[in-house]
Amino acid sequence: MSNLSERLPSLKTITAEKARRTNTANMMAFTRATFPDYLPGWVHEVICEELDNFLEQVAVRQSPRLMIFVPPRHGKTELVSRRFPAYAFGKHPDLSLIATSYGSDLASRINRDVQRVIDSPEYSQLFPKTQLNGKNNRTESEGAWLRNSDLFEIVGRKGVYRSTGVGGGITGMGADVLLIDDPIKDMEQAHSATYRQNVWEWYTGVAYTRLMPGGGVAIILTRWHEDDLAGRLHTMMDKGEGDQWRIVSFPAVAEEDEQHRKAGEALHPERYSLAQLERIKQAVGSRVWASLYQQRPAAAEGSIFKREWWQWYSETPTLHGVIQSWDTAFKASESADYSCCTTWGIGERGYYLLDYWREKVEYPELKRTVNALGAKWTPFAMLVEDKASGQSLIQEIQRDTKWPILPVQVDKDKELRANLVTPLVEAGKVYLPENAPWVQSYVDNMATFPNGVHDDDVDSTTQALSYFIGTGGVIGEVGYGDDRATANMSW
Repeated sequence: MSNLSERLPSLKTITAEKARRTNTANMMAFTRATFPDYLPGWVHEVICEELDNFLEQVAVRQSPRLMIFVPPRHGKTELVSRRFPAYAFGKHPDLSLIATSYGSDLASRINRDVQRVIDSPEYSQLFPKTQLNGKNNRTESEGAWLRNSDLFEIVGRKGVYRSTGVGGGITGMGADVLLIDDPIKDMEQAHSATYRQNVWEWYTGVAYTRLMPGGGVAIILTRWHEDDLAGRLHTMMDKGEGDQWRIVSFPAVAEEDEQHRKAGEALHPERYSLAQLERIKQAVGSRVWASLYQQRPAAAEGSIFKREWWQWYSETPTLHGVIQSWDTAFKASESADYSCCTTWGIGERGYYLLDYWREKVEYPELKRTVNALGAKWTPFAMLVEDKASGQSLIQEIQRDTKWPILPVQVDKDKELRANLVTPLVEAGKVYLPENAPWVQSYVDNMATFPNGVHDDDVDSTTQALSYFIGTGGVIGEVGYGDDRATANMSW
C-alpha cells in the first residue's frame, strides 16, 4: 500500500504531462483547453489547421503567405487574432510578431486580449515557460520586460508582440509573423479609392518591409471590395508578380459541393442557420451579400453596358478590315492607370473584338507593344486619344512607322461617350470571342462601368465603336479609305 501511495504523485505528473501534450498538440486542442465554451465547427478546425501549417513554415523560415476569407461574425478574430498569437508564443517563445487591424484602438484591445490568454491559469499549465511581466512597464529597466497595450515581451526570451492600426508606424522591430486582421472597417472605407490606396501603400511601404528573412504573412479578412488589399495581392499573383499566396475562402452558403458540405449549406449552422443567412441576404442586398458573405466582391453593375447585350462568336468570320483603339498611360506603378488596346474586325454582321491587351507599362514598353500589335494585325487605322499621354506616342508612331495613326480629340465625358455607342451593343452588332481567356474580365469591366475601379478598356471600346458610328456604320463596306484613317477625329 505504501508503495502505491509513493507512486501516486508520479502518476499524477504523468497524467498532467500527457494532458499538456494533448492540449498543445495543435491549435484547435489549445483553443478548446483555454476557451472551453468555444463552439467550433468544421470551418474553425480548417482555419486552425491552416494556422498550424503556417506556423510550422515560419519555424523553418519558408516565408509562408496565407490569406483566409471568412464572413462576418463567424469567429475568425477569436481564433486568428486572440488565440493564435498566444499559441505561437507557447510553441516558439522567441517569436517576433506584428499584429494589425483597421484601427489602433481595436489593435490595442486585441493586444490586451492576447495578454489575458497568456496570463490565464489554463495557459500557464500548458506553456509554463512562456510568461509576461506582472507589471505594466512602459520603460525598460534592468530585469524588467515591457508590457503595455501596444507591445509586450516574453519574460526571459526574445519573443515580442507589437500591435498597431493600419497606417501606423512599426519602426525598430522586425517580424517573423505579420498578422493582418480586417484592414478595412466598413463600407465607407471600402469604397474610398483613397483609403484603399493608403492601405496598399502602408502594406507595401511599411508593414511588409518589417518582415525578417523567411518570415510569414497571414491576412485574415472579410472581402469588402474587388480592389481591397486581398484583391490587389490576388491580381498580382495571377499575373505572376509578387508573392504566391495560399488562399482559403469560406462563403457563408456553399455555391458548390465542398469537402465538408453540400451546395446550399450554411458555413456554421450552429452560429447562423440557413434561414438566418437568407434573412441577412435580403436585408443587405445581393451586392453586399456577394462581397461580405460569399467572398466574391464585384463592382456594382452599371446601367450602360448590359451583359446580355453582347453577342458571341467561336470562329472568326471573313473580315473586311481591322482597326485598333488605344487608351494610353505611361507609368507602370501600381497606382497608375492601365494602357489598353482593343483590336476590332469589321464583318458582314457586325464588329468583332479580336484581341485585348491591358498592362501598366512605361513609355518604351508601350511603344514596343504598339509596334508588335500593329505587326500582328496590320490595322488600317490606329485610334489614339490625343491627350497628354498619347501625344508623344502619336508623334513618334507617325514619324517612325507605317501604322496609320488616327488622333482622337475627346470633348465629351466618359459616361456620355459610352451612352452614345450602346445602341450598337444593344442591337447585337458587337461580337466577343467566347473562348478567349480574357473575355470574362473584359465583360465584367464593361458591365460595372462607371462603378468599377478602372475604365481603360471602356475608353478603348467606346472610342472604337464611336469610330464605326462616325464612319457611317455600313457593315460590309470594304475598309473606310486612307483619307479617313489618317484624318483627325473628334467626338
